Amino acid sequence: MKFAIITHVSHVQVQNQYFAYSPFVNEMNVWSKYIDKLIIVAPMQNVELTAINCPYNSKDIKFMSIDQISLLGFWAVLNAILKAPKISWQIFKAMYCADHIHLRCPGNIGLLGCFVQMLFPSTPKTAKYAGNWDPKSKQPWSYRLQKWILSNSFLTRNMQVLVYGEWPNQTKNIKSFFTATYLDQDILPLLPKELKGTITFVFVGTLVQGKKPLYAVQLVAELFQKGYDVVLSIYGEGVQRALLESYILKHKLEGIIVLEGNQNQEIIKKAYQNSHFVVLPSESEGWPKAIAEGMFWGCVPVATAVSCVPFMLDYGNSGILLEMNLEYDIRQLEALLDDQSYFQMMSKKGSDWSRTYTLDVFENDIEKLLQS
Repeated sequence: MKFAIITHVSHVQVQNQYFAYSPFVNEMNVWSKYIDKLIIVAPMQNVELTAINCPYNSKDIKFMSIDQISLLGFWAVLNAILKAPKISWQIFKAMYCADHIHLRCPGNIGLLGCFVQMLFPSTPKTAKYAGNWDPKSKQPWSYRLQKWILSNSFLTRNMQVLVYGEWPNQTKNIKSFFTATYLDQDILPLLPKELKGTITFVFVGTLVQGKKPLYAVQLVAELFQKGYDVVLSIYGEGVQRALLESYILKHKLEGIIVLEGNQNQEIIKKAYQNSHFVVLPSESEGWPKAIAEGMFWGCVPVATAVSCVPFMLDYGNSGILLEMNLEYDIRQLEALLDDQSYFQMMSKKGSDWSRTYTLDVFENDIEKLLQS
């Protein structure tokens, strides 16, 4: 089977290997177990590898490099319009050769792929919509357009669209799905997490406005001011790192807030294992990997009620749903910090839920998709 991936994810080539953002590549490595040849249509960057990059396992890869495009601002849109024909032609060539077409959405390349796939109604297709599928959520027009095309059974044929969460009134090609990081064999007894001594919070994600890392800092700083022995470790890099560093210095938080930068999966796993809470006050998510991973290791999640997060947290029964009101959210945390049995119940319930979504289950579902 020739399997074509259409994605906006940037790649790096080192000799004969292709690298990209590890959660994305790890997922595609699962798909590649059931295919013969991988055709990748994606941007290529000439940058150094980082701890969050990993290589594809597939040995037979055809890479079709395309330009990156943006729809933010007049000149960016004009540039995208000029580049769209060439990019669309590359996408067309990949789809023409493919036995199965796989779109990664939402994204600008995924948007072009949504249009081009209409020319191949008979080719089996899947689309992974890795953003917020909630019909009521506010999203950019390009995201709404992708959702409309993917949901339209006249324009989009022979395709299964994989979305996070279960939503009412969906067309028959929309399939609730998930993602996973750990194997069945990774299910080990949880380390005891007593609310005595230092209470550890962890934030894992890109340091950008949409992820709200500053709010995580403010939560922990306020708890510290109230007399709790708390620390926060922040894993990730991004444009807000300088903002966070400045805030930490200004408020003398160096002793309780640590910026760890990008780290590999093993270090992140140990952080989850040794933390009480995983925090993600994000404005928008698809399937928040950090929350699912933290819950796997018994961290109680503290996250905003976006996308499928309420479902993941059992609507507040296995975690704290943030209101993004500091005073109210602190009261929620204090109620939990002062009740060890309530904390243990949430930790256990969240872990039990997360451990039903393993890579073994994920791989089995991928195989079924490709055979259907």
